[in-house]
Amino acid sequence: MTMLQHRHYCYFPLPNNNAIRYWQLSAISSQCYDVADAPMQGEMDPFFFLSKHKNFIPHTYPCRTEFRQQFAGIKPVPFGDVRMTKWWFPFGSDRVDLSGFWFRPTRVGAQAATHLVAEQDGDYTFRLTTCGAAIVTVNGEEVAWKADYQRNLESQFEFTVPLQAGLNDIAVWFDDLAERDIRFFFQLDFLHGAPLHVALATPVVDTLALQMEHLLEGMSFEHSTYTAGIIRLCFPTVAPETLQLHVRIVGDFISLDQPVDIALTLEKGEKVVDIAPSESLPADFRNFIITLEKDDFRITRTLGVEICHAQQQRQVPATLDARIDEALHYVATQGEYSSVKALARLACNLNDTQTHAMLEGVLPSVEACHDCADFTLVPLLWCRIVWGEQIAEATRTKIDHAILNFRYWMDEPGNDVQWYFSENHALLFHTAAYLAGSYFPQATFVRSGRTGRDQADVGRTRVLAWLDHFEQCEMAEWNSAPYFPIDLKGLSALAALAEDPEIATRSQRAIARLLEQIARSAHQGILTASQGRSYEYTLRAGRSLELSAIARLLWGKGNYGCRFHALPQLALLMRQQKITLPAALAEVAVWQGDNALEWHFAQGANRIARLYHYKTRHVAMGSIAGYRWGEWGYQETPVHMRIGDIPEAQLWINHPGETLHGGFGRPSYWGGCGTLPRVQQYRGLAVVSFRTHPGQPDFTHAWLAQSAFSEVRIAGDRILLRGGEGMVQLSGNVPFGIVTHGPTRHCEVRLTGRETCWLIRLNDDPHITSLDAFERDVAGLAVEEQADGVLLVRDPQYGEVFFHADGRVQAQGRVLDPKTWTVAGESRELPL
Repeated sequence: MTMLQHRHYCYFPLPNNNAIRYWQLSAISSQCYDVADAPMQGEMDPFFFLSKHKNFIPHTYPCRTEFRQQFAGIKPVPFGDVRMTKWWFPFGSDRVDLSGFWFRPTRVGAQAATHLVAEQDGDYTFRLTTCGAAIVTVNGEEVAWKADYQRNLESQFEFTVPLQAGLNDIAVWFDDLAERDIRFFFQLDFLHGAPLHVALATPVVDTLALQMEHLLEGMSFEHSTYTAGIIRLCFPTVAPETLQLHVRIVGDFISLDQPVDIALTLEKGEKVVDIAPSESLPADFRNFIITLEKDDFRITRTLGVEICHAQQQRQVPATLDARIDEALHYVATQGEYSSVKALARLACNLNDTQTHAMLEGVLPSVEACHDCADFTLVPLLWCRIVWGEQIAEATRTKIDHAILNFRYWMDEPGNDVQWYFSENHALLFHTAAYLAGSYFPQATFVRSGRTGRDQADVGRTRVLAWLDHFEQCEMAEWNSAPYFPIDLKGLSALAALAEDPEIATRSQRAIARLLEQIARSAHQGILTASQGRSYEYTLRAGRSLELSAIARLLWGKGNYGCRFHALPQLALLMRQQKITLPAALAEVAVWQGDNALEWHFAQGANRIARLYHYKTRHVAMGSIAGYRWGEWGYQETPVHMRIGDIPEAQLWINHPGETLHGGFGRPSYWGGCGTLPRVQQYRGLAVVSFRTHPGQPDFTHAWLAQSAFSEVRIAGDRILLRGGEGMVQLSGNVPFGIVTHGPTRHCEVRLTGRETCWLIRLNDDPHITSLDAFERDVAGLAVEEQADGVLLVRDPQYGEVFFHADGRVQAQGRVLDPKTWTVAGESRELPL
């Protein structure tokens, strides 16, 4: 074990049944893991997220099969640079978690080391949890190892070792094969033995190291969203001495934008630091990797925040033609580096050196078949097919080479970890195969060995099968804010470029249907609904999501972010009148009527997702009915609501899948649910009841950015909120815990326990116009448990509302039965 020599130690008590949470770390060592190109068997899997065991997704690539044959059950051999150059501080997590995203098969490994202080000689028992392999070394001797190498599926082992009184060295080497998203972590728990302490070596005195930890543990942004002004970082206490502060600002894992690096100083006595004007930084949800440093001692933590240049976008063009021009120009000049931006630039006649550099700059991911390269290839094909003569010959040759050498489906030979199984990826692969083959009918496609004409025939068959599935089942990834644009990306390319009139016409119909779903599931243009797949960075960034930009284009209400997948393509289709939408849809999307709108429909194979949405001018809530109550979840958001006119005045409730803020878990802290709740909704009333599994976090929580609401009242087990003219009450089965410290300061409320119940009531009574009156009206709301699993709520407006255990809801002489809901759906206007 190689460790830095330090003169100081930080000591932390380590009781029985607690994790060792403080470590020194090496950098992650990486090795490409290439196997011979080979085809795979399989098809699109509309149920890939319905895990059979916990939240484990079973699809296996050939590289994993060969890797396990080579390494599983064999003691791993550390590789790379194992020098301890970093420190791991837990910030609420029991795990040393280096999870991330690798676009090609890559073996990754890292070394962790710390010290244990024993009061006496004796035997001590530990348990190690990881997904890949690990070796544990104590005082220079290997004491245990394991090498299961099951992709993202945890395994555990226990071991007992003798420790000597005083200081003991302990180290863990851990490694795995990264295939796109990887849970790359270990957790080492002390199970039983005499009292222990963790001793973390540092080059600074222990008091300073602990103070630096406290600063990062309690830091937060001044605001949860920035639409203008200076981005400020707020610390819980003043700095004990002057510290170096480095901030790296990055997009999500597929962002091609260059990181923004800012070097700052946190002066002694300061507790607030100006990072930069928000207008000078790229929009969208951005991760800020924040490092405090003193004398070669560094602690790092990542915080996320939404940036939207909304103040610069206040003037919305009045006509559709003007909004089409605006959308194309905005993406062309302000969009994130991508093939979509290149497409918008060509559409705006900006075929200059910048555009050519971008066209060539996106090619490496396509040539190497990176995961998500299909997202890049489809707009690239549009550029090549429509504006090929405007592209310089040298650049055109490189594009053509990438097109002909791409792997278009899993049955073609390859050694990549492209994700073929979800419906959005499948659509793009098949769209690309059909369009590329049609454009190069005489060429040979290298991986399949087919002529372009044959490649197009295969792609056409698969596109038609995808459309068949869509028209029957629609989206398994229902209402998904990040995946609506991906589906629209593929469909818009087909609608614009398909030579087959059937494909073009059916794609146009599918686009219109997706836009109808967005309109019906939106509140004032912003998606407000249960989602089949969600991420923290899409949930928290409602204003800057691409769906907001699409709403601006279509309905004149919304903002631009920076990441685009389909906006300019939709603008071009509308300019060419290849898609038209009924005028009434704009009215639905930004509903201003005096009545309420109720909308329910079903999605996915076997209508697995039955979805309910209710909105008035001032409030909206969407939920999923009768969906997998009590099962392990993946990335589903079961209930979502907004009130008033400010996009940030939103709430969603989930059970965190991990305790690490900003982690890569699926589910994560805010995206998805560790355990799925029982959710039932009738109009503006909903019950959300959790019974979580052992080993998972023992609380549920709601995202609630208090600054987004004009009035906030929190007392015991009741929370009342007002945003504009909208109001909502949250009730809990236990008193609410309000987070006042750290990244979600004043943005998170919790219910603690394995069994928690949230009762939600939106105000939809137009005669109640003050929060005082609303509070009096709903003061007696409670959930009464009856026989046979029936939950009863006596509502002042709806009367007795019965939530039945089979998913039905009964109230006001009506019965809502999710089992009868159709894919086509039903919308009705209800009087208030």
